[in-house]
Amino acid sequence: MRRMVLAAAGIMLSGIGLAQAPPSGPAAEVQGSYARIKANVIKAAENTPAEDYAFKPTPDIRTFARVVNHVTEAQFHSCGAMNHLDPSAIAKPPAETADKAAIVEALKASFAECDKAYAALTDANVAEMIQAGPVKRSRIGLSWGNVSHDNEQYATLALYMRLKGLVPPSSEK
Repeated sequence: MRRMVLAAAGIMLSGIGLAQAPPSGPAAEVQGSYARIKANVIKAAENTPAEDYAFKPTPDIRTFARVVNHVTEAQFHSCGAMNHLDPSAIAKPPAETADKAAIVEALKASFAECDKAYAALTDANVAEMIQAGPVKRSRIGLSWGNVSHDNEQYATLALYMRLKGLVPPSSEK
């Protein structure tokens, strides 16, 4: 009887492990990380009131709007390169003094460009070299660089939100 209980427990635990297994392969790993940071950045931009877009904790650093626009420009640059867009065709973000709706719309457009780039990422093409400005980078390098940059900028957005008494999306319950 004890063996049956242990065997059943082992089977149940292995099933739990399989249900929570990380994505397999480099493409799936970076796609999962991208999806998570995308949700947090968009929600931070949406949840921050329009009047707080001009907020900056000290005079010598960027406004909340400028940080969002920085994510937008960086994503258009990286994902545009992965999508083989001509650099002159890459969209520019609105001014940091634009209204919240225009800034969020541009951010979402940059994520739409990235959605295409990440959807095209496969384990077979991760080593493909892409022209990104004056240098060539691997598709996986550009992808992870974008995810890392988005995480860094999300940390700034989350800090600004906390300073304004708001709860960042990654801390919501």
